Amino acid sequence: MLDSDIDRLCINTVRTLAIDAIQKAKSGHPGTPMGLAPVAYGLWQNRLNFDPADPVWPNRDRFVLSAGHASMLLYALLHLTGTQAVDASYETLGRPSVTLDDIKTFRQLDSACPGHPEYHLTSGVEATTGPLGQGVAMSVGMAMAERWLATHFNRPDFAVVDWRTYALCGDGCMMEGISGEAASLAGHLKLNKLCWIYDSNRVTIEGHTEIAFTEDVATRFLGYGWHVLHVRDANNAQEVLGAFDLASREQGRPTLIIVESHIGYGAPHKQDSPEAHGEPLGDEEVRLTKTFYGWPEDAQFLVPDGVYQHFADGIGTRGAEKHAAWRALFARYRAAHAELARDFEALQLRELPPGWEEAIPIFPADAKGIASRDSSATVENAIAKVVPWLVGGAADLAPSTKTRMTFAQAGDFQPGDYGGRNLHFGIREHAMGAAVNGMALSKLRPFGSGFLIFSDYMRNPIRLSAIMELPVIYVFTHDSIGVGEDGPTHQPVEQLIGLRAVPGLVTLRPCDANEVAEAWRVALKAKHRPTCLVLSRQALPTLDRGRFAPAAGLARGAYVLADLGGAPPRVILIGTGSEVSLCVAAAEQLAAEGVPARVVSMPSWELFEQQDDAYREQVLPDAISARVAVEQAGVMGWARYVGRHGAVIGMHGFGASAPLKALLTKFGFTVEAVTKAARDQISRQGSRG
Repeated sequence: MLDSDIDRLCINTVRTLAIDAIQKAKSGHPGTPMGLAPVAYGLWQNRLNFDPADPVWPNRDRFVLSAGHASMLLYALLHLTGTQAVDASYETLGRPSVTLDDIKTFRQLDSACPGHPEYHLTSGVEATTGPLGQGVAMSVGMAMAERWLATHFNRPDFAVVDWRTYALCGDGCMMEGISGEAASLAGHLKLNKLCWIYDSNRVTIEGHTEIAFTEDVATRFLGYGWHVLHVRDANNAQEVLGAFDLASREQGRPTLIIVESHIGYGAPHKQDSPEAHGEPLGDEEVRLTKTFYGWPEDAQFLVPDGVYQHFADGIGTRGAEKHAAWRALFARYRAAHAELARDFEALQLRELPPGWEEAIPIFPADAKGIASRDSSATVENAIAKVVPWLVGGAADLAPSTKTRMTFAQAGDFQPGDYGGRNLHFGIREHAMGAAVNGMALSKLRPFGSGFLIFSDYMRNPIRLSAIMELPVIYVFTHDSIGVGEDGPTHQPVEQLIGLRAVPGLVTLRPCDANEVAEAWRVALKAKHRPTCLVLSRQALPTLDRGRFAPAAGLARGAYVLADLGGAPPRVILIGTGSEVSLCVAAAEQLAAEGVPARVVSMPSWELFEQQDDAYREQVLPDAISARVAVEQAGVMGWARYVGRHGAVIGMHGFGASAPLKALLTKFGFTVEAVTKAARDQISRQGSRG
């Protein structure tokens, strides 16, 4: 296998399609598609359980191209296998996912072949993999999801979940720290259905890897608890397929297959050069390379006779047979286990069990209050009991973020016991963010948790959650200088504006326990966007909703909590999170002085901006220009809501190490400071007429 004339013809078709697309685009990375074509072809044509006619069937094997710059390798395979396009409702559209015209417009506007694979754009792409290391880390989340789903849904004689996860990576992925975090986690969890294919070609953009990367990768992975195999020659069919077979038989460890490849495999002058890695070959080199492959040197985007049919007879036939057998199995499963089958089908559509919202608690008014991390724990546990596929955990901080599920059936996800709902990521925030993306790609509803300050470690996976439109929930606590004695290194200042800057991400900073409940409602209802819940360590008063507006207003991003002292208000006080109760106290003081004031709770800028003009005018009338925003974070962005002349009580530097009350006084988060700012605003706006 792989050494027949038709196999070589198919492999060289993959190579030359990549060469031609990159050359025409004058942009791209030809080396890895050329060097790894035999390995990728061997996997897809002979081992991968994937049905090109329905690329989203639930029990397919997953293939993640972590070396996303080698995207033409994947696009060529999707095209040659005839993989079909699927819409947002998971229905096939009767057309190819990647046409030859798409390949001809590689890296051009509106092509299905962008520079790096994009999950939401091209069917057959399992994950968006731009930043190196993200793909392999997401593959760990996929493998975790497979183990959890199999434990939860499989029954004797009904293995409805039984798939493998493959990720192809290169030297760049191995150098990124996230790969080490993810590999360490996977080794600990003994994810034996996970296989990474490491293209060890020893070339990166700057040159040969010896200038910066000389470690023994095999020994490193043995230390992580992985099964390590070597393929000394990517063109050796026996070695390639034998390695995949050994990986599939491994029962107690994930597998790393180290493939010794050479960039180009036949580019006579640029072989093993940085140029071949990161630039088109150039016209002359293209001709020389095609001649080396026995290819017509002037042919462009050539797919020779027999190539499409050979793929159809291989992966096409095998995938269709596997898929048909699974459908028949699932029909019997539905008859024998109807409730489980309904849950499984709902999960595939990102739906939630009927009546799940009824589990959301309502909190009574309480002046002493409760930390929003604690009320979140109550809500999370209540919801988790009725949403079985809500899973999650923290980067070693569950006791602090209060994200542990404490009911009797929750359990822990551990090696050999994969049914637990509580995930333990260790102190690996970066890998956690990518892993929960992988779980969401596998249709679980995952959350990952940590301190807000450590969201910086997770910036890339949070961004990818938004790009892929995944309903991941990030639970961040210790949301302000309220962490007190821990000092500036642990006190988030710029993190809120950083999260708000991510397109498609909804950031929610609730002001009390009932807003927390509504925040979880909003987060779980979202099917195509991630959510950040930003929660406090310190207690927040639970507002009397008989006196103040219902917490359901959170769903609109901002709402009028109360007009105190009569109408119309002369000043608007806007707060988020713990500062809302401060705004209430200040408004009460102003009202006692005869100054009517409006309090607006604004837990989410993003949701507020989605409201129509009439609603936004209702909450923040243009006629009331005296405005004060109060938030224990950087002030950037608040001018949008208070105006150029409005007041913002926020942070203009980093925090300090001291008890909470001392910090609030030092940085101006007091009733006196807010009321003074309000009076100044009224005076200044009045003087402006």
